[in-house]
Amino acid sequence: MACTQQFIDFICEVLSPLGSVRYRKMMGDYVIYLNEKCVVTACDNIAFVKKRDCIASLMAGAETGRAYEGAKESYILDFADQRKAREVISTLWDAL
Repeated sequence: MACTQQFIDFICEVLSPLGSVRYRKMMGDYVIYLNEKCVVTACDNIAFVKKRDCIASLMAGAETGRAYEGAKESYILDFADQRKAREVISTLWDAL
């Protein structure tokens, strides 16, 4: 199942206070950029973010998974808590 446009629009709306947000469809799913840095890979209406030490404490207890076969394990970021999602992405962006 591919991502819905509603899911992608929601993530972009949540991230919009952090700067310029755009997305790109790739092989049926999406990559979301913040200020021209790739911060989210979205597959099957799940938001994956790179596992980095800088967000490990923020993502403690979060589920992990692989966006696609052969991908590195990533954190699954729940955008329901919008404040936390922005904090995670902002911290990650600074480290990328």
